[in-house]
Amino acid sequence: MRSTKLGAGFAALALALTACGGAGESDGGGQQAADSAVGVTKDTVVIGTHQPLTGPAAPGYSKISVGARAVYQAINDGGGINGRKIDYKVEDDGYNPTKTVEVVKKLVLQDKVFAIVGGLGTPTHSKVVDYLNTEGVPDLLVSSGALAWDNPQKAPMTFGYQVDYTREGKIQGKYVKDTFAGKKVGYFTQNDDVGRDTQAGLDQFVKDQVVVKQGYDSANTDVTPQLSALKAGGAEVVVCACIPAFTALAILAAAKIGYHPQFVVSSIGADPATLSGLLQDFAKRGGASVSSGQLLAGLIGTGYLPDVAQTADPWVAYFKGVHDKYIAKEPFTNTVLFGMVQAYTFGQALKAAGPDPTRQKVVDAMSSGALKGPGLTPFGFSKESHAGYTGAYVFKINPDTSTTVIQPPAVTDRGTGAITPYSGERATPEQVNLVSK
Repeated sequence: MRSTKLGAGFAALALALTACGGAGESDGGGQQAADSAVGVTKDTVVIGTHQPLTGPAAPGYSKISVGARAVYQAINDGGGINGRKIDYKVEDDGYNPTKTVEVVKKLVLQDKVFAIVGGLGTPTHSKVVDYLNTEGVPDLLVSSGALAWDNPQKAPMTFGYQVDYTREGKIQGKYVKDTFAGKKVGYFTQNDDVGRDTQAGLDQFVKDQVVVKQGYDSANTDVTPQLSALKAGGAEVVVCACIPAFTALAILAAAKIGYHPQFVVSSIGADPATLSGLLQDFAKRGGASVSSGQLLAGLIGTGYLPDVAQTADPWVAYFKGVHDKYIAKEPFTNTVLFGMVQAYTFGQALKAAGPDPTRQKVVDAMSSGALKGPGLTPFGFSKESHAGYTGAYVFKINPDTSTTVIQPPAVTDRGTGAITPYSGERATPEQVNLVSK
């Protein structure tokens, strides 16, 4: 038995999460000088971000900025970057594009930030990219794998961070084709670029195996109809390109209807610790009792950062030390690590911009190809590419919710190029030596 009490009360969960619809439009404005040092004083650098602290993406993702802030605190306590401390301003957009436009304009016009770092969400951030580029504001390390962030010609100030959805979809698709040859495949994806870009990668390998495609809107938490359709279509493998809340909702809905496919989940929603918490919380709200370990056992995911359970990894050890000093009461999850790595990467770019940083200098640092760090695959950053991590590994969740790598890191492009194993050496925290007093 994978779950108990998954009865009618489960439907009540649809009322437990709220989301606002609508779409904002970015407006233009005068082109900001590319060498602007807005947000920089002799003592500080002011940066900002938009995050879903509330709303449908908040479960799990609200902790990203917690991890980032801990790293910025560690940097500041170490003397800052080139003697300047980082002032990190976090605005809640509720995963609502209209609100994203509002809070980003506040950060730019009122708070006068030097850069936007780690703005989260595909439907949300897509509404402010044009605005940020028109205003000449560095738009760095976007928390989304959409291909749109890798467009140096149209959006020269914008840079990705995580592996893009098409690269990840290719790696997932090849793994499914090689491992589950002949099995019927179903897609369950978010109804935006998350889904479209992921499917572009998957279809290169498993298009002929696909029997059902289902999408979800983050404003509607009842996904039982979609999972029922996947079951009715005979999908034996379900690829889920979902934010954490909807990975958990899909797993619970499948359990409720007695459907047990092989889930293959994108990195955006496959963190075991985050999913464990969400499964328990959502099931309780719906009047159910579940075992997270039973529900997650066997789930296949993809990742590009080291798992927090790999305590022997030098980067995990480094960030665990930061965690224990600054946010010890927070669970040390891969979602928290995501924010920590993101903040550390921005710190590298700011340091490389030199003692007199400007917006153009930090963009040049991002484009230099010199940024190193914790990822198990390299960044794609160059003058020709603003892609973040360029590949992923494949893992399986064990019954105790630990993970085992079942396919080592591989890299690929966003087109139809080959997928190749990657075994390059990573720099250590000591080699990067971020803090410069």
